[in-house]
This record gives sequence, C-alpha cells and structure tokens, in this order.
Amino acid sequence: MKVKNLRLITLLILLLGAVGLSAQSKKEKKEQMKLVVKELLTSEKYKIYANTAFPMRGRSIPLSSPYALEVRNDSVISYLPYFGRAYSIPYGGGEGLVFKAPLKDYIMEPGKKGSSKIKFSARTAEDKYDFSISVFDNGAASIDVMMQNRQSISFSGEMDTKAAEK
Repeated sequence: MKVKNLRLITLLILLLGAVGLSAQSKKEKKEQMKLVVKELLTSEKYKIYANTAFPMRGRSIPLSSPYALEVRNDSVISYLPYFGRAYSIPYGGGEGLVFKAPLKDYIMEPGKKGSSKIKFSARTAEDKYDFSISVFDNGAASIDVMMQNRQSISFSGEMDTKAAEK
C-alpha cells in the first residue's frame, strides 16, 4: 500500500512540475514574440499578412489568398484587395491596392497596451495612399488605408514573424 501511495505522490509531483514548466514556457514564448515584433518594426523590414477585409460599406470579408503589405526600408509593396466605391479611377478599374511605391513621412510611435502605431504615405500614378498600421506585441496587426479616389478600407492580420525567428 505504501508503494502505491509513494508512486501516486511521485506522479502528482511530476504532473504539477510539468504544468509549471509549460506555464513558464508560455511566458517565455510571449516575451520572445514581443522581442521579435519589436526587432522587425525597428528594422523597418516587415510583412503583414491580411486575413480579413473591412470595407466602409457591407460586411467583413474573410480573405483566403496570401494578401500582404510589405515595408522594406524606403518602399512599400502592397498586394491587398479592394472592396468599395471608387470615385475617379482609370478605365478598366486600375490597380487598386496592388502597387510598389516609395514611402513618405514614415512615423512609428508607441501606442496603447504595448502596441506600435505606424503612419506613412505612398503615391502612385493612380492615387495617393495614407496608411495607418497598429501592431501588437503578439504580432496581430490592423491596417487602415485612406485614399483620395476611393473609399477607405481596413484590414486585420498578422505580422510575418517566422522569417525573423530563424
């Protein structure tokens, strides 16, 4: 009987120790993610994958293709869909939010609850785009795009942190 009780107590101690280790590793993973996100933002080389679009009118639209917004030092590469009303666009619909352009007025400042707020502008032959991005410690992000010739649109998604973790 004593052997069974001893085994049971040993098993309980091991289980409690394993739970404590997993809780600690969750904290460590969270801190590591926070550092990776901060490192990517300060390097000004990052990519945000959009998984939901929020047009000004209508419902949110889940996105299945790998739509993304990429910032590379002095330029922005936008591969985002557009849903909404256009006021003045080229014949055939134009390029929408699919372009590569130089960045202007890039500003990054701390936001609420450890987030980072990023604002910048880009201009193509078709339109002028004002971006406002919020990136949180866990890599979640939201993108707001205001344009002169189209209605505004927002996206939610996640920062690509896998490239920085390697």
